[in-house]
Amino acid sequence: MNSPLPISLAVRIEHWPIAGSFTISRGAKTQAAVVVAELSDGHHRGRGECVPYARYGETVDGVAETITALADEIARGLDRSALQKAMRPGAARNALDCAFWDLSAKRAGKPVHELVGLPPPKPLVTAYTISLAEPDVMAQQAAKAAGRTLLKVKLGSADDRARIMAVRQAAPQAELIVDANEGWTADNLAGNLAACAQAGVTLVEQPLPADADDVLAHIARPLPVCADESVHARTSLPGLVGKYDAVNIKLDKTGGLTGALAMVKDAERLGFALMAGSMVATSLAIAPAILIGQRARVVDLDGALLLARDRPDGLRYEESLVHPATPALWG
Repeated sequence: MNSPLPISLAVRIEHWPIAGSFTISRGAKTQAAVVVAELSDGHHRGRGECVPYARYGETVDGVAETITALADEIARGLDRSALQKAMRPGAARNALDCAFWDLSAKRAGKPVHELVGLPPPKPLVTAYTISLAEPDVMAQQAAKAAGRTLLKVKLGSADDRARIMAVRQAAPQAELIVDANEGWTADNLAGNLAACAQAGVTLVEQPLPADADDVLAHIARPLPVCADESVHARTSLPGLVGKYDAVNIKLDKTGGLTGALAMVKDAERLGFALMAGSMVATSLAIAPAILIGQRARVVDLDGALLLARDRPDGLRYEESLVHPATPALWG
C-alpha cells in the first residue's frame, strides 16, 4: 500500500483594494489584508483564506507566522482533525482548516458538501452593506442599492435614528438589518431599538460592547438581536442565552468550516437563529461560509462585492444572490 504523499505548506499575505472605503463604528479601511494558506501534495492543491482582525488581538504578520510554524508538523502528517487541537479557534486555523477541506475535495474528486454529508448548496440571498456615514450619504448609498432584497446598515454613532430613517426612505422595499458594531450604550439602546423597529428593521446585530451586553437580558427587545463580537467559538454560546436571539457565525472566529459546522448544531440546540457572516475578503474566504449559509436565517456574505476586484474564478453574484463556488475556486 502506498504511503500518503507528504503535504507542503505555503503562506502568503495579500492586499485587496476596497471599492471606496468600508466604514463601521470603529473606523474605516480602504483595503482588505488577507492571509492565504496553500497545501500541496505535489498533485493536488488546497487553499484557504482568512482575515486577521485587530478587534480579536490578531495581526496579519502574526497570523501568517502562526500558520507557517505548523509547516513541519503538516509535512509529518498533521491533518485537519489534529489541527483542531493544535491551534486555537481564530483566523489562522480558519485558513488551514479550509485549505485541508479544499485539498480533500480535490483528492477525492468530490465537492466538500459531499464529504461533509450535506445536500448540494443552493444560491443564497445575501445582504449588501451600507457603510456608516452621514444620513444623506447613507441615503444615497441605499438609493443605489434599493433594488436589492436585503440591506445591512452600519450604525453605531450619534444620531442613528436619522440614519436608519434616511435609509428606509431611500430603500422602502428592501429588508433592512442593522449592525451597530458595539457602538451603542445602555443609555441609548432602547431609543435606538425603537427607531429600528419603527423603520421596519428585522434584526439588530451587536448593539452593545461585548463586555457590556448584560443589559440585553433585562429589557424588552422589540426585534431580534444578534450576537457578533460577543460570539466566538462554541464555548461562547451558553453565555449568550437570554441576551441574544441569534448568533453570527463567522469562520474567522470559529477557526474554520469544521468548527462552524459544529457550532451550527450547538446554536440551534440552544434555540438561536443563525446568521452567516464574513469579513471583507475575496471569494476564497467566503466560499466555505456558503455551506453555513444554507442553515441561516440571515446571510451576510457580500465581502467580495465590496472589493474593487476579486480573485480569478470568484463567486458569482447575481443581483441579490450569491452562488456556490466552483471547484476552480474552492471545494
